[in-house]
Amino acid sequence: MLILSQYVQQLYARELLAHGSGVGYLLKDRVLDTDDFVDAVRRVAAGGTAIDPEVISQLLTPGRVPAGLTARELDVLALMAQGLSNAVIAQRLSLSEGSVSKYTTQIFAKLGLAPSPDTHRRVMAVLAYLNQLDPGTSPP
Repeated sequence: MLILSQYVQQLYARELLAHGSGVGYLLKDRVLDTDDFVDAVRRVAAGGTAIDPEVISQLLTPGRVPAGLTARELDVLALMAQGLSNAVIAQRLSLSEGSVSKYTTQIFAKLGLAPSPDTHRRVMAVLAYLNQLDPGTSPP
């Protein structure tokens, strides 16, 4: 499911992310780059996620750091929430892929996300983070 919206609706974004993988939320004014848009559609169709950076920035409220996440871990988590691979995250943050892998492992540990064949930990990490920001939100 891929949502195209003019505005960021946090409630819709949270509900969408609660569905797990194969979801996307893009802002209409950002889909002018057809290559990026087609890439996002393909990621969602393949069971991945594609979340607009503006949606992520509004969901990941600055200044509130749950579970003791560091600033760099929050950077990695924000890019993970956009559906980006470790290789792309490494490029964007000028890190090695190994460093990104270590950061994701630390994020999973701090958020209490053990490996499971039934869930996608990257999506669950974003949901766990959002649930910690909004204690009234029940886990998926």
